[in-house]
Amino acid sequence: MQKSTNSDTSVETLNPTRQATGAVQMRIKNANSHHDRLSQSKSMILTDVGKVTEPMVEKEGYLQKAKIADGGKKLRKNWSTSWVVLSSRKIEFYKESKQQALSNMKTGHKPENIDLCGAQIEWAKEKSSRKNVFQITTVSGNEFLLQSDIDFIILDWFHAIKNAIDRLPKDPSTPSRNLELFKIQRSSSTELLSHYDSDIKEQKPEHRKSLMFRLHHSASDTSDKNRVKSRLKKFITRRPSLKTLQEKGLIKDQIFGSHLHTVCERENSTVPRFVKQCIEAVEKRGLNVDGIYRVSGNLATIQKLRFIVNQEEKLNLDDSQWEDIHVVTGALKMFFRELPEPLFPYSFFERFVEAIKKQDNNTRIETVKSLVQKLPPPNRDTMKVLFRHLTKIVAKASKNLMSTQSLGIVFGPTLLRAENEAGNMAVHMVYQNQIVELMLSEYSKIFGLEED
Repeated sequence: MQKSTNSDTSVETLNPTRQATGAVQMRIKNANSHHDRLSQSKSMILTDVGKVTEPMVEKEGYLQKAKIADGGKKLRKNWSTSWVVLSSRKIEFYKESKQQALSNMKTGHKPENIDLCGAQIEWAKEKSSRKNVFQITTVSGNEFLLQSDIDFIILDWFHAIKNAIDRLPKDPSTPSRNLELFKIQRSSSTELLSHYDSDIKEQKPEHRKSLMFRLHHSASDTSDKNRVKSRLKKFITRRPSLKTLQEKGLIKDQIFGSHLHTVCERENSTVPRFVKQCIEAVEKRGLNVDGIYRVSGNLATIQKLRFIVNQEEKLNLDDSQWEDIHVVTGALKMFFRELPEPLFPYSFFERFVEAIKKQDNNTRIETVKSLVQKLPPPNRDTMKVLFRHLTKIVAKASKNLMSTQSLGIVFGPTLLRAENEAGNMAVHMVYQNQIVELMLSEYSKIFGLEED
């Protein structure tokens, strides 16, 4: 190595065959060299000492992690301890602390990560028997469960990740594009051509001519489908309102996700038909099943059932495709979980909590009974039908192993929740379970003995 020195600067010429480990080599070229300037990566920041600064870490620590889907394909759930690092756009998983993991990365090993752009985060109490579990779903179809036994830790992580997702650009073009590409990878070549039919005008003339030749020589029904897809795509991109979609018959009134009173008004009843159907099926063939309502059914089959119900297709729960009773119970729990306002209305939540706090048992029962009688008819009647059904589950506890405590754990967070749970989730969970347990154990005193 040769070194020349003057009063102001020191320039070193490195032998290309000798490279110091970890050193950053920079070549100074003519300022007019446009291509060299463009070759610098936009994803890193060079400081005045030549170091590369990484994206700012917002949060890091140990959590339990399980990946349950990869590209939409369901995976066996295996929990493992991971060092989780949250930055502005992604989450990285290491087998140990990040400082220790960096040495492994030098060998080319990259940590598993989640791209948060377009991702969704939600509590997933039904996905695991563990407590404090939430799920992150990416636009590419990957699904992760994160968990910690310590309430305030998992709550802090949930809000930190949710805030990171909310801060990302709201333009849906990127995530939807990724999701489209994911779907296209699983489609046939003919479907791929039809998917890009709307992009033909943007292609070069010679490419457009070739593609149009292939499309015109495809089956006539494929051409019709392409036109329908193109018109539907243009219609949806205009973001029509829900009312417009309903008026044009593109979507029907939903059962899942609608307000309880809306479903009941539509059916001219105070108890949704779907709730009655599920209860009838469970009482017919599920009262003696081990872990009924606690064991999760196949999620894909539950979603299929959900779709059929929302499309108002004729539902026969005795059909062989619903043979697994856990699918029926899973769909029923999903119906209550997706209510915009829970079965116990938000305005009544604190009053039920205050009632369960009372020391005298008789006073607790009378206060809860009074609150139930004040509920809107759809809430009161649906609650009565559901809890009467659950008392039949408890009566068979010697066979199905589901006690009032077990059902309280399952249904407490599903039927009761505060409108704003921030900071009180763990406390609320205790009262939620206790309220359900009381209403099960004292059903006859709270709802009466008369039969409908």
